[in-house]
Amino acid sequence: MERSVLCFSHCDSNIFCFQLPAECPSCGEEVGGHHLQEAPVSLPPPFTDGHKSSCCLLITAVDRDFSDSSELHTGISDTSGVVYNYTCAGVLRDTSGWQHCVSIPLVRPDRFSLLAQWDQYLQTFSSKPMWDTTWHSFHADNHNCFSFCLQFINSVMQAEGRQPLSQEVFIQTFILPRMTRVSKFLRLYAHLHAHQYYLEDRR
Repeated sequence: MERSVLCFSHCDSNIFCFQLPAECPSCGEEVGGHHLQEAPVSLPPPFTDGHKSSCCLLITAVDRDFSDSSELHTGISDTSGVVYNYTCAGVLRDTSGWQHCVSIPLVRPDRFSLLAQWDQYLQTFSSKPMWDTTWHSFHADNHNCFSFCLQFINSVMQAEGRQPLSQEVFIQTFILPRMTRVSKFLRLYAHLHAHQYYLEDRR
């Protein structure tokens, strides 16, 4: 994002802005320096560079906009940040193009044995005939980029002796919370561009 979103508390409100004002937009009192109870914090944007996010499920918008009408595309990163993703051309292994995406970690840092096998799991899975367009065509509804990611994750879970996830459970548990956060952040960002401040009642 081009500007950082700041948040500070004053007169029972959380106040969001791009730049700390001299006066509280709610009560008009001075808010600089010692007049604040807590130091302003910068809200981290919900986007990361997918090529610097290893062993993650990545979600990007085809138009890079992440609006409500944006078409989403998903991929899986290896330990080096190469993003495996399934398209109508088959499995792509992208070393660029995923710099603005939502990242969902799939492996805990202390899972050393899984980290050591992750790239091999990904290479083996992506080489299966079901992802070769000679044998199976891309289908927007049931054989797509999300199918590729979910089936890979489930194949790893089964190899690790764990139960696979249904599509519904995976979406509800992993996808929706992240995309809800993205949507809220973008609405807040657009509001600040138009109105400078957003006030949230703390009471």
